Amino acid sequence: MRALHIITGLGVGGAEQQLRLLIRHLPVDCDVVTLTNPGAVADGLTADGVRVLHLGMTGNRDLAALPRLVGIIRTGRYDLVHTHLYRACVYGRLAARIAGVKAVVATEHSLGDSQMEGRDLSTGVRALYLASERLGRSTVAVSPTVAERLKRWGVPGPRIEVVPNGIDLARFRFDPAQRLRTRQRLGLPEGAYVVGGIGRLAAGKRFDVLVRALAQLPDDYWLLLVGGGTEENLLRRTAHDYGVADRVLFTGERPYTPDGSPGPDLPSLTAAMDLLASPSPEEAFGLAVVEGLASGLPVLYASCPAIEDLPPQAASGARRVQGGPEVFARALAAARARGPRPRTAPDAAHHYCITRSAAQLMDVYAAAVSTSSPSSAPQGASSS
Repeated sequence: MRALHIITGLGVGGAEQQLRLLIRHLPVDCDVVTLTNPGAVADGLTADGVRVLHLGMTGNRDLAALPRLVGIIRTGRYDLVHTHLYRACVYGRLAARIAGVKAVVATEHSLGDSQMEGRDLSTGVRALYLASERLGRSTVAVSPTVAERLKRWGVPGPRIEVVPNGIDLARFRFDPAQRLRTRQRLGLPEGAYVVGGIGRLAAGKRFDVLVRALAQLPDDYWLLLVGGGTEENLLRRTAHDYGVADRVLFTGERPYTPDGSPGPDLPSLTAAMDLLASPSPEEAFGLAVVEGLASGLPVLYASCPAIEDLPPQAASGARRVQGGPEVFARALAAARARGPRPRTAPDAAHHYCITRSAAQLMDVYAAAVSTSSPSSAPQGASSS
């Protein structure tokens, strides 16, 4: 099977890195088209031997990109097209159908209750999404929570398949030697209690809550923020204003796997943490929380469908916290008072193993291709 993945951009982000990880575990010949921003994940895919094409789209209304995308799909003679993120889903589904590919699958990575990829869920956004959704065979939701949101939006239930995000458990397995090396490299004091936050430094992630919570805690609490984004300067100013700038470390964007970039990768950084906190009030999955669990970390989260969709005992080290800096400060102090836990991955982390997710996705692919094949059309009664 030959598949083309179409994604809006390939900077460092959850959906983008999830695509790279999936391609590594899919028994499919895959190419990738990025509409914009061929960033660090594009470099990583290329290093993996995946062909990456940059469409050079200049904006949401760059209609000239559509015939270029149609040409790429026709030339590649793909059996299936898989789209990721809003703009790629709108343009990719249409281009695939014009090019004659009927096996079209889309993954909905980031549909929240009020936003999708940072844009408000307006009537226009919903209408365009639903119009393009009908051009595909199925829509993959990364959690049952997202599946329910899609149904409420108007996507028919039989067209929705749940395939959760996956993680590479082996890479996140806790290594005490790695922890020591990374903490030394970061310049952390030996007795520091390190609270980690992972994700885009964007307003919706609410990392400012952690910065302000840190100001209410003793001086041996540190905050390690892993990610890049538009809010970094604001977070730095907030840390300075609250007198904790010397206890907040910003790592910038970190790939899931070493790509030749300086500094430790994400699993090394989770090893250096003592707790992961996710104050984001609206998530579609909560990949950072699952990564923290895979590293054996206790977790405080405001929203995480990946945990909420499982039985409570599957992630006993995770606690839901809803509120502002004072609430998070009390929760952080209480978590530390409970003492260290064994750094082993709970059942929740094993549930989201990438090999399991890849196998589920292959079932979706097989169904899409078989229902699109001429041989699958109903046949007339044979004569005897």
